[in-house]
Amino acid sequence: MTIATEPLTPIFGAAIAGIDIAEVPDPATVAAFDRLMDAHAVCLLRGPVLDEDRQIAFTRAFGPLDVGFKQVAGRNPRLKHHEIGDISNLAPDGSVAARSHRRIVSNIANRLWHSDSSFQRPAAKYSMLMCAVVPSWGGETEIADMRAAYDGLPQRIKAMLGGLEAEHYALHSRFMLGDDDYSADQRNAIAPVRWPVVRTHPGSGRRHLFIGAHARSIVGMTVPEGRMLLADLLEHATQPRYVHSHRWTPGDLLVWDNRCTLHRGRLFDLSEPRELRRSTTLDVDAPELAA
Repeated sequence: MTIATEPLTPIFGAAIAGIDIAEVPDPATVAAFDRLMDAHAVCLLRGPVLDEDRQIAFTRAFGPLDVGFKQVAGRNPRLKHHEIGDISNLAPDGSVAARSHRRIVSNIANRLWHSDSSFQRPAAKYSMLMCAVVPSWGGETEIADMRAAYDGLPQRIKAMLGGLEAEHYALHSRFMLGDDDYSADQRNAIAPVRWPVVRTHPGSGRRHLFIGAHARSIVGMTVPEGRMLLADLLEHATQPRYVHSHRWTPGDLLVWDNRCTLHRGRLFDLSEPRELRRSTTLDVDAPELAA
């Protein structure tokens, strides 16, 4: 197996050639890909548009699968596999859903900078987003490197962040956008969790920020002070020099490490179809879980 890489940005990310996404990777390929992810945090693989079965099989080779927000939203009748996240604006019959459709309203939160499933324990490790249909404009996915962002912080701020924890809650990002039509059972489906604001990435050994739209408070701070600190960190961490913007082509499989990146979707015309499918692995080996 020969694997070639091409940088996506000067500081992180790589396009990968030599891995067939239509085949279930063997242990050697999984190990090689893990090393690439540790080095680059984001990897772009290109191939055919995978159906759900093939995407699930490919993703499962890298660990147990995450269900994430679907614990709150429930099963999507459009999809065969509950583990697949429907990052689309399509109705169950395949037509473009109305802007007021419940799932479309909720999915708008994907335009906020976030780390998948940071609101649960264990959180997410790899997210694999497969592109099937693109609109005529917009709809890019942006990813920010939280390792480089941490490196770029002033020493005074790094010292202040030491030992701080943030509380992450599944519905915080929805509430921020006025999407609050959830039952008591949905609101309580996933209990809030606390994570260190600064963590060490186990594969690369680099320190990184762990923040995003699911983080709603800083433990030990008033809500206003904590939220302003989180907002200041997010503003710093998503400067253009830390961000890769990916313009989609059908057959792209974009993989990112949720432990050390944030991502968001971008605006597109909701009257045009856009279909991406996300499969995600759980970070079952997180040092914080062992602690």
